[in-house]
Amino acid sequence: MSQLTQKRALLLRNPKARRGQESITPLLERLEGGGLTVSVETFEALPEIARDIVRLRHMADLVIVCGGDGSVSSAALAAMESGLPLGIVPMGTANDLARTLDIPMDLLGAADVIARGETRPVDVGTVNGHAFFNVASIGLSSELAQSLDPVLKRRFGRLGYALAAMKVMTRASRFSATITEKGRAIDVETYQIAVGNGRHYGGGNVVQEDAEIDDGHLDLYSLEMKNLWKLALMLRSFRSGTHGAWREVRTAKCVEFDIETKRPMPINTDGEIVTATPAHFKVHPKAISIFAPAIGTRPGTVRPSLYHR
Repeated sequence: MSQLTQKRALLLRNPKARRGQESITPLLERLEGGGLTVSVETFEALPEIARDIVRLRHMADLVIVCGGDGSVSSAALAAMESGLPLGIVPMGTANDLARTLDIPMDLLGAADVIARGETRPVDVGTVNGHAFFNVASIGLSSELAQSLDPVLKRRFGRLGYALAAMKVMTRASRFSATITEKGRAIDVETYQIAVGNGRHYGGGNVVQEDAEIDDGHLDLYSLEMKNLWKLALMLRSFRSGTHGAWREVRTAKCVEFDIETKRPMPINTDGEIVTATPAHFKVHPKAISIFAPAIGTRPGTVRPSLYHR
């Protein structure tokens, strides 16, 4: 019998997610077969997620978000405040948080994870009070998020991201920023600064090879090459999280970072533009419980020491 017998689930559905128009009837049947009583709320805009959780939290024992990474991150602070565990049904394009937590990409598999009732406490990152699970970035990724056509994203998925990325790279330029860590300020010229809380981002890239979503710190990298097209040579290292081996990539670990730029620049958190610089980043260790399979053994990788800062 399910550990969640007689539990009440508030299921929040994003119809604008890439798979948001798929029927959720089989999903609901699987959840109810696992002992859950499910109430469904559909939202049209991400801010509605937090409002729905706050408004209905006394009528639920857990929250389930059907959507992409941006939808899940929008639920984070309200779930933290309410103390409700969070279930994820991946219906977005990248679904990096589900990838990090080994949650199945198929709807029924994700439902089974929730019905089994096993949870994992994970860290939550915040920037200027906005939550993120995967990564928050300034520069290239923010420009990509702003230029990506939602229709293109929904229709072509990762290919849509790739097409938009090529367009962004043709007009990208470096910007000046000051990164402050433990009271020490560093001035940089960079194409992008990314601050990771989880492990995966950008459809399977790895924030840092030893990064985990419950390690209690943030992982920062800054792209400081002079020729952006050298990034093409680095792609394999970004997939494995060994990009810090390149001279042009600055890396750092800390629980808090401050970043200032000469002019306000937008910040992309898990695919959504939510705030702008100046920015204060902070990790909240094991601040929320997410339904996920028991932690498995991830094959280790050897980090190249050549040229690492």
